[in-house]
Amino acid sequence: MPSLDSSRGRFKFADRHIAVFAHLLEKETPPAELHHSLGELQQIGLVGAEGELSPLLMEFLTTLARPLVMIQAEVTGQHGTLVHGVVVGQDAVYSHDAWPGDEESEYVPIEPKTLVWELARKVKLRRGEQDEQAFAGVTEITTTMGALDAVFAALEGGESDDLDAAKATAVSALAAASDLADPELTALVDLTLSLDATWRVTTAWGDERAQAAGESVRSIAVWDCGPHGHWLRVRPEEPVKEGQVGPESTLRLVRSSAGEVWDKLADLLPDKAELVGTGASA
Repeated sequence: MPSLDSSRGRFKFADRHIAVFAHLLEKETPPAELHHSLGELQQIGLVGAEGELSPLLMEFLTTLARPLVMIQAEVTGQHGTLVHGVVVGQDAVYSHDAWPGDEESEYVPIEPKTLVWELARKVKLRRGEQDEQAFAGVTEITTTMGALDAVFAALEGGESDDLDAAKATAVSALAAASDLADPELTALVDLTLSLDATWRVTTAWGDERAQAAGESVRSIAVWDCGPHGHWLRVRPEEPVKEGQVGPESTLRLVRSSAGEVWDKLADLLPDKAELVGTGASA
């Protein structure tokens, strides 16, 4: 069920509610499959009987309809993949967060100056003590996506709850599927076992041609390995297109600090010249 908090200008909507707004903004009647969603919006007073949109929605819908920059944070963890994001408009910025098991996402206005902080929050970027001697000084691991798949398959297929037994099984599977040797071989298994989440953040701006050509899209991918810190997944190189990655594709992980990841998040954002150069209004 959609909801609003007028005191803070925040909303909870599912994608189907956003679809209703898209039709109403175009002066179109939503199709039959969206009639229930339209009724829910009318029930809470955000849409009138004749399809009129509440004034409370105007800033929000203007931002969604005419974005300058779209940002997506795709986070995969214990509960599967959640997609969060930020929409940067001419006069307002809205952040939205998904929640495991909930259809609706919460949309909240934020100050533009807090944008990097907001991205860091979405991916749980944090500073913490790391053992610099962990993995015998390994700072980079290169193998194939197929080898990584073999590790995950071994861990998922293990019948024992014993961590040491699971690790031994995964090490054997990785040795058979790759040419990695220690200390990198054991390090990759340890990273996989310690994964809190994997995530990637993508920014896009400009027109569809510029985005398709890669002129106005930037992305980074990171493994959050809990006590073993953050590791940039530099290969496959982001942004990855559908069907581009296969078992033979190179996987390369590079150890990184929270500060370095912060800087890379900031670098994802286009500057004013880039927005103008791709046809977006600044």
